[in-house]
Amino acid sequence: MHDSTVLLIELGAVILGLGLVGRFAGRIGMSPIPLYLLGGLAFGHGGLFPLSATEGFIEVGAEIGVLLLLLLLGLEYTASELVTSLRTQYPSGIVDFALNATPGALAGLLLGWGPAGVLALAGVTWISSSGVIAKVLTDLGRLGNRETPVVLGVLVMEDLSMAVYLPLLTALLAGVGLAGGSVTLLIALGTVGSVLYFALRHGRLISRAVSSKTPEMLLLVVLGLTLLVAGVAQKLQVSAAVGAFLVGIALSGETAENARALLTPLRDLFAAVFFVFFGLSTRPGEIPPVLLPALLLAAVTVVTKILTGWYAARRAGVSRRGQLRAGGALVARGEFSVVIAGLAVSAEPRIGPLATAYVLLMVIIGPLAARWTEPAVSGLRRRLGRERAGTDRAAPPAPSPDTQTGTESLKS
Repeated sequence: MHDSTVLLIELGAVILGLGLVGRFAGRIGMSPIPLYLLGGLAFGHGGLFPLSATEGFIEVGAEIGVLLLLLLLGLEYTASELVTSLRTQYPSGIVDFALNATPGALAGLLLGWGPAGVLALAGVTWISSSGVIAKVLTDLGRLGNRETPVVLGVLVMEDLSMAVYLPLLTALLAGVGLAGGSVTLLIALGTVGSVLYFALRHGRLISRAVSSKTPEMLLLVVLGLTLLVAGVAQKLQVSAAVGAFLVGIALSGETAENARALLTPLRDLFAAVFFVFFGLSTRPGEIPPVLLPALLLAAVTVVTKILTGWYAARRAGVSRRGQLRAGGALVARGEFSVVIAGLAVSAEPRIGPLATAYVLLMVIIGPLAARWTEPAVSGLRRRLGRERAGTDRAAPPAPSPDTQTGTESLKS
């Protein structure tokens, strides 16, 4: 009885604290993710108020949170949208991967990590935060801007790439060799291709089979199907998160809209629990030694994301100011960086503190970059233009050779 009482008290305190933190973050106009991470650090091992009774429950809740994040992400897209983005945005996706995964991979190699740690850190620095970026674009009133579809196209490419990246990371974390990893990757690619095909051809039939007029029945069927498919995917080492993502893609139309409305509150709750759990698994004393690498990674990847957005918007014929706005909007990292680090922390414990520090920095820098990249660069260009014009006016014109010759002849 005593254990259950402590569990209820701790769990109630955690959920109430998450609600208060989320409300505070909303009032000051920022993402609650960094506050959730800080809360986890405060309640974890080595923190101010360590939790004991609820760790197991929070761990299970965190796993559900990851699945719901990917499920809701899949529900945001239709199969036709994903195929269209794949056809039109793949050059931007390649540039995005090359510019933003490379710094993380190089940092992992310099830190002496193994292949799984290197691949995981590459993903941490590569994937932008769809949730933070969507909120920032809404707050800034840019949803109707010409560069916004470009930003969303890059995010779609990243999300679709997760269906390949996560199985590869899962295979490396499981210690599977090259042959086993290749088989896992082929299974993942075949599964993704099959789901896209059936969703394009028979999406209405799948949605009709799942649909229900009763919200309770729809919630139970979609959630149960997601957990079942995720478990099977995990058994095949394809990644449970990819399984949840594919369930979301397979549903479309009214069924997807109704499921999204029902599952969004659950997603928000369990995603918050996931961020707290990630903070719980990181000791606060491990953060200061990795602050310098995190700052360096943040500085480099802010620039590389701005370049990514600039390139993608330029391909789409967006104006120069729109190119800068697109680049600044893509800077934020958040939920998926933490998801990737959470998967890899068992194989490379050092990634937890570094990813925590990096995400805390990027969630704060991201909205600032989205707001100020274009005004700052435009102001700098105007200032440099004025200084250059002033220098040109101040410098006396150089005498021509003919003038110099005439002057010398008069003196003589």
